[in-house]
Amino acid sequence: MNNIELTDREKSILRHVIRQFIVTANPVGSRNISKRYNIGLSPASIRNIMADLEDLGLLGHPHTSAGRVPTDRGYRFYVDSLMEPAKLNKKELDYITANLEPDTYETENLLKITSAILSTITNQLACITYPKFDNALLNKIQLVRLSSQRIMVVLTIQSGLVKTITLEINAEIEDDKLMGVEQLLNERLAGLNFQEIRKTFSERIKDGFNTEYKPVMRVFIDSMDKIFDDIKINEKTVISGAKNIIKHPEFGDHEHFQSVIELIEDKDVIVHIMEKNKDISSKDVSIIIGGESEDEKFSDYSLITKEYNIGDINGKLGVIGPKRMEYGKIIAAVVYIAELLTIELKNQKL
Repeated sequence: MNNIELTDREKSILRHVIRQFIVTANPVGSRNISKRYNIGLSPASIRNIMADLEDLGLLGHPHTSAGRVPTDRGYRFYVDSLMEPAKLNKKELDYITANLEPDTYETENLLKITSAILSTITNQLACITYPKFDNALLNKIQLVRLSSQRIMVVLTIQSGLVKTITLEINAEIEDDKLMGVEQLLNERLAGLNFQEIRKTFSERIKDGFNTEYKPVMRVFIDSMDKIFDDIKINEKTVISGAKNIIKHPEFGDHEHFQSVIELIEDKDVIVHIMEKNKDISSKDVSIIIGGESEDEKFSDYSLITKEYNIGDINGKLGVIGPKRMEYGKIIAAVVYIAELLTIELKNQKL
């Protein structure tokens, strides 16, 4: 994305300005850079370089201050070309280990705990979407009688996750008939993904429809979207850390405070940005900065996400915060926790 070529001096000044702004949240002046960093340049020389960086669109110049602040383009150049890799420290790793005991949690609670940990580690807003099932390969179907007219459909997918749905049947069905339906469904559907099952279900089971299995088959056809549809992602998105993000100086005034509260409450905006396919990435981590989101509500924020995987299905884990964030550290946290979640979810159930 970057087609800008900078001299070593320009790179050094841009790096120092961004680092200083991340720490202080205040516009950075040339004297500040000269005093704080031993780079062998006078304030006047630094000021000239900062002016050149402003001309290139990498720094901005607030009217009320003599200092400069990074632009979205400046942050992008920093993330792609200047940022040094970071690692979580021992205290942070110990915190994750102490608070994440996956064997004691079902999937929903595991995601909630993981989101809370990520928010605490990064001091930002953390978001996790549930795994998307469209590409999930069905391993087997089990039908469990709950009452004379209610059955539970248990779908086991090849990644190991289990999805359950309860169905009402307007007729009593004997156990041997239920077992026959289960056998027929497994013969026709096992090994297919959910999307293919939805499209071809009626065709695959049509010769078993006009039999004694008809009441159950009719319910399956009528409930196809419920049984084999993807989880509605906005209903299965965990967001944690409102109390963390509002502590940042950016949200000290009423207008900006109100904007972050509205963002948190409008989950659809967050989900839309997380799911948007953009070729803006660092390795396998997606990084969207401010206006790159093309959503005005998100223009003051950055989002860092990574997929976590369970066999053929995946969800996303991410951090939202002001553009003035510690990108290196947050990328390290997102990558580590996403990889840890991938490992731990293998034995979980939905």
